[in-house]
Amino acid sequence: MASEAPPFWWGKPDWRAYALSPLSLAYGAVARRQMKRAKRRKVDAPVLCIGNFTVGGSGKTPVAIALAARARAMGLKPGILSRGHGGSFSAEPHLVDARHDAAKHVGDEPLLLAEHAPVAVSPDRAAGAALLMERQGCDFLIMDDGFQSARLHMDFALLVVDARFGLGNGHVIPGGPLRACLRDQLLYTDALLKMGEGTAADALVRRAARAGKPIFDARVRPRDAEMFAGRQFLAFAGIGHPEKFFDSVTQAGGTVAVSRPFPDHHLYAQDELADLLALARKSGLDLVTTAKDAARLRHGPLPPGFQESLKVLGIETVFDPPHVPERIIEETLAAWRRRRLER
Repeated sequence: MASEAPPFWWGKPDWRAYALSPLSLAYGAVARRQMKRAKRRKVDAPVLCIGNFTVGGSGKTPVAIALAARARAMGLKPGILSRGHGGSFSAEPHLVDARHDAAKHVGDEPLLLAEHAPVAVSPDRAAGAALLMERQGCDFLIMDDGFQSARLHMDFALLVVDARFGLGNGHVIPGGPLRACLRDQLLYTDALLKMGEGTAADALVRRAARAGKPIFDARVRPRDAEMFAGRQFLAFAGIGHPEKFFDSVTQAGGTVAVSRPFPDHHLYAQDELADLLALARKSGLDLVTTAKDAARLRHGPLPPGFQESLKVLGIETVFDPPHVPERIIEETLAAWRRRRLER
């Protein structure tokens, strides 16, 4: 289950969700007021926001990477805005250096994203946007998350939902995983991207369709699957839904003999890594983890032999149909052009 969320969030509503309803109503009211009244600063570049309705992993990071690649193929210079969840930068905007920055400073997702496009980390999204435009010459901005905070004007808001987990129990924090009331979030949503297979998001898809929101489909697939086929692994992951990673190892043809989930954005201690390595060796297994976890491990000390035993399974987003990214980018550009004319 999503490590930021208690397990009861992802099943049918039970007594705990209903007992927390007064707090959920209060949280939802604050989120509604934030989304409605916040001053969304406008920048002189198109802004594509990739968000999600809930806490926990919905697949935003591989979607952002795929859209940045497609924007670059269309002749644009994309840059990515991130808050740097799990990092320690909190004031001045910072351009991420994937070779030298550590996850404990900038967060793991920015390190992964920076391998594909310039990334600015800052809670002040407008300041991050200015940095990308002035220092990197970016002319197309992808905002990773930031949908509910409403700090930056979004030309197009793409909300990602995992088909396997959907909206969980449908309650707002703290009674459930929703970051705000669904009705309030749909008001600012331009399109929905359903990731993977499953029926948990079907009700949301029908509701979004009735509201006239375009519905897109995508899935993730393992990269370099031949490197994992026929091998047995001790798989560990500190992401929103670790079981999705374990399934990806199986999809690549590997066998997850032992699985070890950790909290999202977990910074591994030396004894934890040593225990993983010892168990893998004792069981005759290879270690495998996610690219996001590998980014967290990149600049820290590792037990002897750990790096040599570790395999990293990367994933990529596949859209159905393949032209979906171009449509999303073109609609973002069209909205930006309308905004410029209105100005």
